[in-house]
Amino acid sequence: MSSPADALFGLTPARDEREAQVIVVGAGPAGAATAYHLANAGVDVLLLEKGSFPRDKVCGDGLTPRAVKQLIGMGFDLDEPGWQKNKGLRIIGAGHRIELPWPDLASYPAYGMVRPRMQLDEMLARHAQKAGARLMERTSVTGPVLDATGRIVGVTARALDENGRRAGDEVTYRAQLVVACDGVSSRLATGLGITRRENRPMAVAARAYYKTPMHDDPWMESWLELWDGAPGESNQLPGYGWIFPCGDGTANVGLGILDSSSAFRTYDSKAAIRTWLAHTPPELGFTDPDNLVGEVRSAALPMGFNRKPHYRGGLLLVGDSGGMVNPFNGEGIDYALEAGHMAAEIMVQALARPSGESRERVLHGYATALDQAYGGYFTLGRGFAKLIGNPKVMKLATKHGLPRPALMRFTLKLMANLTDHKGDAHDRIINALARIAPDA
Repeated sequence: MSSPADALFGLTPARDEREAQVIVVGAGPAGAATAYHLANAGVDVLLLEKGSFPRDKVCGDGLTPRAVKQLIGMGFDLDEPGWQKNKGLRIIGAGHRIELPWPDLASYPAYGMVRPRMQLDEMLARHAQKAGARLMERTSVTGPVLDATGRIVGVTARALDENGRRAGDEVTYRAQLVVACDGVSSRLATGLGITRRENRPMAVAARAYYKTPMHDDPWMESWLELWDGAPGESNQLPGYGWIFPCGDGTANVGLGILDSSSAFRTYDSKAAIRTWLAHTPPELGFTDPDNLVGEVRSAALPMGFNRKPHYRGGLLLVGDSGGMVNPFNGEGIDYALEAGHMAAEIMVQALARPSGESRERVLHGYATALDQAYGGYFTLGRGFAKLIGNPKVMKLATKHGLPRPALMRFTLKLMANLTDHKGDAHDRIINALARIAPDA
C-alpha cells in the first residue's frame, strides 16, 4: 500500500528492505541527523551503521550553542538527566585564567552541553529510528554501486557478527540518493573519485575519561599551554588541551595538534596526554592513573572542507566525510548536525521532482548552500590554523590576548562561529570577514 510520502515524491513503495529512497551510510551525528530529518519529512530512508549501539567514538564530547540549537530543533529535552550544561569556556595559559560566557544571542542559546559520544550517538540514531528511519546495525558498507553513467545507485555491504567479523555474503542495497556519513576516510567518496585535499588542515586528537571532582564544573576548559613539568619551569609540549566535565563523575580530557605544527609527524598524542596530565594540579585527579576510565584513544580531525565537492552523481557528503570540522577549534558535531539538516531539506525538494536535469539542479544546490554558509568562515579558519601552528605566534597571542577581556570575547565568538546576523560590532566584523573571504 502506498503512503502519503510516496504520493508526495511520485515514487512506488520500496520493494524490500534492501531498497529505499535514500541510503545514509554511517549513524554518527551526521548520519543520524540526516536520517532523522529525511524520515520526519516522510522519506523512506535506510540508515546503515558498521557498529552496534552503544559504541564509542573519539571526540571531545563538547556541544557548543550551535549544536545545542540543532538538538533543541530535533525535539530533545536537554533538561533530562545525563546532559551536562555549561556556561562557557574557561581559558588557561600564560599564567592567566579567564572565564568567557557563551554570548547572549538571538540566533543561539547561551549555553553549551557535554554528552559522551557513547550515549549521544545512540540517542541520535534511536531518535532517527523513532521518526521512521530503518536502522541496520553491524552492516559494513564495502563500496558504491554505480550505473553505466558513473552515478551512484546504491551500496554493497556485509553483515558483521558481534565481534566485528564478516557474517555472510555481500549484499546490494539500492536507492535514488546516497549520503556518505562514513567518516574521515569515506570509502564512498573515494569510490566516486572525491579525494582529500592535501592543502587543507588536519589535526590529531587524543582523548581519555578520568574520574575527577570537577566532573560537574559549569565551565568547559581550554588549555593553551601544556607542560611536561611545572608550568613555566619545564618544556612546553606541542598542541592544546581541553577538560570537558561530563557531570557523571568523570571529565573528557584531551589534546590536539594541527598538521601545521613542525612536531606533527613525530607526535605521540597518547604519550603527550599522559605527560601533560601527570603535571596538572593533583586536586583535579588527573595525576592518579587509577582515575583513568577505559583507555586513551586518538583520531584524525578533517578540517575546513578538506574533501570537495560535497555533491557528485547522486552522492552527498555530510560531516567528517566532507571535512566539516571547524579549523578554529576542532569542533565537528554542530556542523554535522547542521549539514545533515541542510542535506535532508535539499533531498526532500529534489525527490519531489522527476529524475534528470531538474532534480540535479536542486541537488547541486547542496554544495552551493554549504559554501554560502561556511565557505568564507572556514577559509578564515584555515589561515588561523596555519598561524597557530607556529609556537612563537601562539605564545605571543596567548601572552598579549588573554589579559584583554574584550578581545577574548571577540575571539570566542570568532572561534565558535557564534554571531547574530544583525548583532553588535563584533558580530558585524566577523560576518563581514566571512563574507569577503573566498570560499574555495
